[in-house]
Amino acid sequence: QVHVVESGGGLVQPGGSLRLSCAAIVQPGSTYAMGWFRQAPGKEQEFVAAISRTSTNTFYADFVKGRFTISRDNDKNTGELRMNSLKPEDTAVYYCAVSLKNFPQHRRSEDYSYWGQGTQVTVSS
Repeated sequence: QVHVVESGGGLVQPGGSLRLSCAAIVQPGSTYAMGWFRQAPGKEQEFVAAISRTSTNTFYADFVKGRFTISRDNDKNTGELRMNSLKPEDTAVYYCAVSLKNFPQHRRSEDYSYWGQGTQVTVSS
């Protein structure tokens, strides 16, 4: 069984930065991809960023390229989403997700089986 817990959300002014953290509680020896998705009020959930199980590959939505950076520490089973130059349109609940699939489509939410509870990010002056 896998548990995923996010932390680090909050209120930030436009242009500011936040760092989201994700802790994955997994069976020893498990390998997995990690992704971040978000959902704003009244909108569908959308892909934000993902990182492959070995950290070899990272994937970003076009709207966060150059502003957000995803990383992970496989020894600690943790991940991080660093968000810079935040905009009001980045306001959403951010979810960390884990995929145990051997060859997941990293941008596809259906390929992730385990999700955190979400953390609110609000960008406002």
